[in-house]
Amino acid sequence: MKRDIHQWISDYGVSHQNPINKKIHWICVPLIMFSLLGLLSLVKIYNGNLTYLIITFSLFFYLRLSISISIGMFIISAIQLGLIFYMETLFLGLHLIYAYLLIFILAWIGQFIGHKIEGQKPSFFEDLQFLLIGPAWLISFIYKRIGVKY
Repeated sequence: MKRDIHQWISDYGVSHQNPINKKIHWICVPLIMFSLLGLLSLVKIYNGNLTYLIITFSLFFYLRLSISISIGMFIISAIQLGLIFYMETLFLGLHLIYAYLLIFILAWIGQFIGHKIEGQKPSFFEDLQFLLIGPAWLISFIYKRIGVKY
């Protein structure tokens, strides 16, 4: 069955009902995305790095589901890339891999603690595409609050 964005968000939300788990996700999902993009930024290819490739593929995934979610994810990605490139300039790449790995590991630990509290397995155990839905799920809350349809 092909899911639309509303079905993806709804299905993701099933295992994210507990208020503590939701709060953990508001912190950990952006940190996981940031640290993953940071790690990929360290893998240089041609005149760029792997972040461009991953963001491009992700945006195609979001575009087939929702233009407004795609725009939100583009903005979030651009902000995170700006921060990553600022950090690389500031620290000249020194030890950033360790910082990104630490953030990545701690954020995933937080996610699993949240799901332990929730009493539900993470959604991506059912379908790996849910790894891309987590950030969109957060954006859906922002959009609802400001009245943007997705």
